[in-house]
Amino acid sequence: MKVDRTVVKSLPLFERMTDTDLDTMLEHAVPRRIAQGDTVFEQGAQAKSFFLLLHGRLKVTQVTQDGQQIIVRMVHPGDLFGFAMAFRRTDYPGTARAAAESLILGWPTDMWGRFVEQNPRLAMTAMQTIGQRLEEAHVRIREMSTEEVEKRVAHAVLRLSKQAGKADGVGIRIDFPISRQDIAEMTGTTLHTVSRILSAWESKGIVEGGRQKLTVTDPQRLLKLADGERE
Repeated sequence: MKVDRTVVKSLPLFERMTDTDLDTMLEHAVPRRIAQGDTVFEQGAQAKSFFLLLHGRLKVTQVTQDGQQIIVRMVHPGDLFGFAMAFRRTDYPGTARAAAESLILGWPTDMWGRFVEQNPRLAMTAMQTIGQRLEEAHVRIREMSTEEVEKRVAHAVLRLSKQAGKADGVGIRIDFPISRQDIAEMTGTTLHTVSRILSAWESKGIVEGGRQKLTVTDPQRLLKLADGERE
């Protein structure tokens, strides 16, 4: 199945590429639909491919040495993922699972070198993407090391609303199924603690919840909580 360049031309990763170079790259792309809950790859599996998310949302989880599962990142449309070679790994460091029905493109891992040799602009954009991802990871590590749980949860929800939020009549709705367990795994805490915090926020009108739904109804008050201000 041939992939039309107009599907990806508007994405920041490819906007500097010529049509000819983009067509060459897309000739080798393999499209794949991932049902909600299905995995793209498992932690520890050989990294045979890297991927681009076109539509949907994915969560990448890791199981720590003590058996705890954490969400290390959310993958949003336009993001590269499964990019193990960027970290000098031959295996996937985490498991990528669809948080909503998703559409991805995949390429063999060994083709990346050829792509960047032929198109230095792609390499530059990819490096910037990886740098942003590392910066976000460092911020999250600092939060988990130094901040109280409520502040960590507030930061996580604010990030989600910024990256995947859509305005509706109530507030800013996170545009994919998100559970309290997911937020617990993002912030290194327990389901019980996250449930207690979100229930308190709901009673104060800061967020509105539901089954795998979350809407930020008062972003300014949530921002104050993230900054450490008490209600």
